[in-house]
Amino acid sequence: MRAVRLTVATAVATVAALTAVTGCTEKSDAKSSGPGAIKVTATDDSCKVSATSFPAGHVELAVENKGSRVTEVEILFPDDRIVSERENIGPGTKHTLTAEVKSGAYRIACIPGMKGKGHRQDVKATGGKAVKRDPRLDKAVAAYRQYVQAQADETLPKVTTFTDAVRKGDLDAAKKAYATSRIGWERTEPVAEFFGDIDPKVDVRADGLKAGQKWTGWHRLEKALWKDKKLGKTEKALATRLDKDLADWQQRVGKAEITPTSMANGAKELLDEVATGKVTGEEERYSHTDLVDFKANVEGAEKAYDLLKPVAAENDPALAKELDKQFAALDTLLDKYRKDKTSYDFTSYDKVAEADQKELSDAVNALAEPLSKLAAAVVSK
Repeated sequence: MRAVRLTVATAVATVAALTAVTGCTEKSDAKSSGPGAIKVTATDDSCKVSATSFPAGHVELAVENKGSRVTEVEILFPDDRIVSERENIGPGTKHTLTAEVKSGAYRIACIPGMKGKGHRQDVKATGGKAVKRDPRLDKAVAAYRQYVQAQADETLPKVTTFTDAVRKGDLDAAKKAYATSRIGWERTEPVAEFFGDIDPKVDVRADGLKAGQKWTGWHRLEKALWKDKKLGKTEKALATRLDKDLADWQQRVGKAEITPTSMANGAKELLDEVATGKVTGEEERYSHTDLVDFKANVEGAEKAYDLLKPVAAENDPALAKELDKQFAALDTLLDKYRKDKTSYDFTSYDKVAEADQKELSDAVNALAEPLSKLAAAVVSK
C-alpha cells in the first residue's frame, strides 16, 4: 500500500521516523538541483510552481516543503495517472524530483498530509522532440516492462489459491496463502499505482479509506482471517472481487508509462513503502507478515536498479558502488529472519524485537539515501 494513503494523523506521527530514513537526503538532493530546475514550494494550503511551461524531456523539480506537515509532490497526466512522484517530504526539507516527460499538458500536485488530491497547478511541456536516450536505457525499460508483466501474470494463480481457500471457508489455508499472494504486487507497486484506481481497491487499509469508500481487497480479508477469525458470505464475495480487480491489473499493467527515471523513482518509492509501512508494522497489522512485503519491496527496487546500473555506474561509479554495498547489506540482514533463503517464510514481525526493528530501519536509511540519487545518475551526461 502506498504511503500516500496514510491518514493525516498517521503521516504526522511518522515524520520523525521518515526523517530518520529519508530526511537527510531531501536536503542534500536539493543542493544538486541544476540551474534549469523548476522550483516547487509546498505549503499546507498551496503549491507554487516557478514555471508553468517548460521544454519536454528531462524535467527537474526542486521541491521545498514550507508547510507544517509531511507532503508529497506528483507530476500527473490530466486524467490523474502518475508520471512521477516523491513522497514523504518532511516539513522544512528540500528534495529533487527528476522525471522524463513528453510534450503535452500535466499537473503538478502538492499533497500535504499525503492524503487526497492536494493543491494543483496546471503546467505544460512544450516541444515535440523525443528525449535523446542511451540505447541501453531503452533495453532497461523493455526488460523492466517484461518483469512487471511477469510479476502480474505469476500473481494471479497465487491469489486464486488464497481466494479459493477464503471461498471454502478454510481459515488455515487462507492464512498460509495470504502473504505469498502479495509478493508480485509488492515488487511492482509503483507501476500499479500509475493507474490510480486499482490500488485503492486491492491494497487499501482501513485508515486509508475515503469518505463513502467500501473496504475491499487484501487487507479487508487479512482482518477477517487474523482478527475476526471468520469467513462469511461477505468475505467470500470480497475474495471474488479481489480476483476480478487483480485480473484487471494484469491486463492493464503492460500499458503503464515507464521511463528510466520512473524506474529509478519507483525504486525509491519502494523503499518509502518499507519505511512507512513495513518497518512500522502498520502494513500487515493483523497478520504480521510485514517482512514478506519488506523483502518483495527490496527485490523490486533492486531489479529496477540492476537494469539501470550499466548507465548509472558509468555516469556515477561511486553511487553504483554504494548501492551495491547497501543492497547487499539489507538483503543479508533480511536473511536473518528466515531459515531458508529460497523461501518467503519470514519471522512474524510482532516477534521482532524493538532493537532489531531499529537495525532494519537503519539499513533502509543507508540504502534510501543513495537510491534517491539514481534518477539523476541515469540522466547525467
